[in-house]
Amino acid sequence: MAASKLLWENALVRIEVEESEIPWYKIFTQHPYKEMSEVPSKTKELLYELLDTIEREMLSYYRPAKINIASFGNYLPHVHWHIMARFEEDSYFPEPMWGKKQRESKLLLPPKELFESQLLISIALKY
Repeated sequence: MAASKLLWENALVRIEVEESEIPWYKIFTQHPYKEMSEVPSKTKELLYELLDTIEREMLSYYRPAKINIASFGNYLPHVHWHIMARFEEDSYFPEPMWGKKQRESKLLLPPKELFESQLLISIALKY
């Protein structure tokens, strides 16, 4: 997997961008909790609110076939969530992005920079 870049953070969480053919964002807790049950309520609430905000913004902007949300943490035992906009034409659909590649794909999506600007505005209005 390619390296991630920081998009936004506060004292509790951070949002990173996963470099991928699809829109793919990750929300991490700032403290390296291993399990969700260890995460304080205030941080859990913020995680879910940001997850919801990213999903809603993705649905509105990209109009994907589906949003995938995942939290594994087997290789990286640090609570984090993946939010991915999926398209029937992407290289892996309907498999997960960690699955078997189904085809070569050249998705034509609207500019990621505009999406990220809109997302940051939505986050700023709430937090």
